[in-house]
Amino acid sequence: MKILKSIGIIFLLIILYLCFWPVEIEPVSWNPLPAPTMTGEFAPNTYLHDAEILGIGDGIGPEDIDVDREGRIYAPFEDGRIMRYDANGDNGDVFVNTMGRPLGLEFDAQGNLIICDSRKGLLSASPESQLTILCTEADGVPFGFTDDVDIAEDGTIYFTDASNRWAIENYRADIIEHRPYGRLIAYNPKTKEVKVILDGLYFANGVAVSPDQSYILVNETSEYRIQKVWISGERAGQSEILMENLPGIPDGVSSNGKGIFWVAFPSKRKEIIDNLADKPFLRKMIMRLPESLQPAPDRYGFIMGIDGDGNVIHNLQDPSPESFSPITSVEEHNGYLYLGSLTYEGFGRVKAPD
Repeated sequence: MKILKSIGIIFLLIILYLCFWPVEIEPVSWNPLPAPTMTGEFAPNTYLHDAEILGIGDGIGPEDIDVDREGRIYAPFEDGRIMRYDANGDNGDVFVNTMGRPLGLEFDAQGNLIICDSRKGLLSASPESQLTILCTEADGVPFGFTDDVDIAEDGTIYFTDASNRWAIENYRADIIEHRPYGRLIAYNPKTKEVKVILDGLYFANGVAVSPDQSYILVNETSEYRIQKVWISGERAGQSEILMENLPGIPDGVSSNGKGIFWVAFPSKRKEIIDNLADKPFLRKMIMRLPESLQPAPDRYGFIMGIDGDGNVIHNLQDPSPESFSPITSVEEHNGYLYLGSLTYEGFGRVKAPD
């Protein structure tokens, strides 16, 4: 009886801890559409199975990859270092250290590496590795999670603040809470003006400017959708949903400049996560559990190539447990796709499809 009583007390304490322990998050109920089946244009394949892994041993989490005019490869690691490699992915050396957590990378026309550092804001590193802070807030609201970046032909830098409430260390809290804290922002390097283009986004993530400079695509990770935001012409300032109810969790997006946008999916959708969408109290309790006990996406290599109308042109996958995943970004350069990952050791490279 004493053992049963002790077990009962422990169980009660756990319940009290989960239910009444003071937590900051306030999840809301939402209703995702049933995930599409992995058939047809989403059918599994093994295209990514042959991805070459580069940068092994240099660090964890090169979330985005970029290539300069000389073909040298740049990869940002979780300890703040941005490594530079030769075109073969060899001879890695530290290009710059932001002393933060660099994520999105993009070169401007002057050869400066524009960096979204989740902790430091929007940065610029000159070809000589001189680091400059460009901006850290918009409309008086500090960036909470500076994420991904692309640059228009006129020099305007478009980037995302994934969440102005939750930092990268607590990105799960943003997704669990499911509130629209994300923003798409523009920075004019000539005037230093910072302007919010679109707010109210659900974990604003990857951003890509269209080849004709008329619109931007921006991924909303926790809504499983891609928005199209017009930046020129009669529809400038308007936005629309380009794709919704995606089969995976969208992260980075990039343009190959030839009509294809590459979308990275860290994983497929997970049924248990969708099933908790309309149960905010349970999600709040789950956040009190150790991370190892919380629902987590399965390893699954998955990227798609879409056109500007949201048609799926390429579907590239690797379902194996040994796949290079989670894939958080895709950049095309000289016939190859470069794959970044927030948590993998090293980055991937695979031949681009015809």
